[in-house]
Amino acid sequence: MYKNNDDIYDAALALEQLSGLSVTVETQRKEYDAIININGYQFAVEAKNEVRKENKGILISQITKITNLPFLVVTNYITSDAVEDFKEKEINYLDSAGNCFIKNGLLFISVSGQKVHRNKQKTNQAKAFQEAGIKLLFRLLSNPENLQLSYRELAELAGVSIGSVSNIMSELENQHYILKTKKRRILKNKPELLERWTIAYHDVLRPRLFKKQMRFVKQLSLDELLTLEDTVLWGGEPGAAILTNYLFPEKFALYTTERWQDLGPRIGLVPDNNGSVEVLQQFWEKKDDKKTVPPLLIYADLMGSGYSRNIETAKIILENELQHLK
Repeated sequence: MYKNNDDIYDAALALEQLSGLSVTVETQRKEYDAIININGYQFAVEAKNEVRKENKGILISQITKITNLPFLVVTNYITSDAVEDFKEKEINYLDSAGNCFIKNGLLFISVSGQKVHRNKQKTNQAKAFQEAGIKLLFRLLSNPENLQLSYRELAELAGVSIGSVSNIMSELENQHYILKTKKRRILKNKPELLERWTIAYHDVLRPRLFKKQMRFVKQLSLDELLTLEDTVLWGGEPGAAILTNYLFPEKFALYTTERWQDLGPRIGLVPDNNGSVEVLQQFWEKKDDKKTVPPLLIYADLMGSGYSRNIETAKIILENELQHLK
């Protein structure tokens, strides 16, 4: 859970100044990040540093669990696509500059155009959410039993230095994501860690993995995708379709260790900046015969798309293949 009382108070003050309404904040309720009262209307607060397409699906599933009070997402910054989605779904939000969409009973407030000063320091500047940390967490979140490996074994598994493993593990302990007992290490605050990893993966690592945008010369069926050679691993929508049978893929995330120039002619792909196929660098060692990337990566690809059908499918994967992270 992201919670900074100063940020909540700042957003409430901005709303009060812009609207002329009475806005008060109560931060002592354990079940909510805060309670905000706007002219007698109470809202349960879900606080986030930033709301973006990578985490809005997680956020929506979190706030719909609040039943006693209408909810209000309070955030430092919310992207324009998330704003439109929230308005369409009538999800209340308030940012640090007072921009908002708040609707409950006879109360309706809509403010836009206020300049937001983004505070980027909170979310993903820690070593754990830079490239080496993202790769290490990929292994830990995929299989928490990897926490019991030695630092040397973890370094080899994640493809990072032993020094990086040591620094990142210490940081994760300090941030209360790992509990170290006499016998074991235990992963804590898993939903929050999953959310932060997903955002960091899209911010930091995934752009570096991108090789080429391409398209199929001939459209392939899902069965035909499964017949392609072992150097092709499917993430995103095709990976989810294979895993869940719930989604018909329209955009394709393809992970490989090969150069796109060599792979393309063999499997019928040609470069196209508007194509539906993303070719990405595989960054882990494959040790099975599966045609998909690990479920964690499929989940991240789906959440990063921002599409509601993909987010629904990501939740199915979280309930099944990734239930250990709930």
